[in-house]
Amino acid sequence: MSHAATIPVLLNQLRLSTMARLWETLLEDAEQDNWTPAQYLATLCEHEVNERYSRRIDRYTKESRLPVGKTLETFDFKMIPKLQPKKMEALAKNSDWVKRAENLLFFGPSGAGKTHLAAAIAHSLIEQSIRVRFYKGSALVQELQKARSELQLENHLAKLDKYSVIVIDDLGYVKKSEAETHVLFEFIAHRYETGSLIITSNQAFSEWDKIFADASMTVAAIDRVVHHSTIIEVEADSYRKRQAISNNCMGSE
Repeated sequence: MSHAATIPVLLNQLRLSTMARLWETLLEDAEQDNWTPAQYLATLCEHEVNERYSRRIDRYTKESRLPVGKTLETFDFKMIPKLQPKKMEALAKNSDWVKRAENLLFFGPSGAGKTHLAAAIAHSLIEQSIRVRFYKGSALVQELQKARSELQLENHLAKLDKYSVIVIDDLGYVKKSEAETHVLFEFIAHRYETGSLIITSNQAFSEWDKIFADASMTVAAIDRVVHHSTIIEVEADSYRKRQAISNNCMGSE
């Protein structure tokens, strides 16, 4: 067997699928443009790295279950004058806070854009090859309760550890029952100083006794969430309300 014939076999054995697919085409370019062997090899490797990155980001995006189209570029910062775009960009582009297992908390009224901001930052983190998982607060609690009923809560919490960041959207809408309170607290305690949380809530900490039935548990949960965290107040009228008013005004013209 010639050396040329063994190249695709060896590349596939090494799981270098992109290089196996492109080596002949790029070899023709190299011969035509008089590339050095180093240039040819570097170009092959660059294609392999870029395609692996693209596949990884696609996979991370699908598994994250993040809302589609929520980016900082599509967020209307003019509607929230007190919100600093540069601060949001820094949280999105600099993932050091994730490496330190710190949390990001968004508080504000319903429809003000908390979910959009949380999802935008999460999308940016994925582009940095950070694994993220998005949950509605009620859905997370239901999933954890199911795991507990099957005596698999500890294993399920361990599986969630593969995500460096977990987004809990609308935490304030979690129902208040003893079972839900306990699994949510166990989750927060499990993530403490081991993985980052991005939480959105329309309820201030002073109202978290509506989420956790036990006062001591409420204090303990807040203490763990707030420690090593950045808190963002989103002070604005409901975006959905503003959009509806704008549409009505346009329709009346």
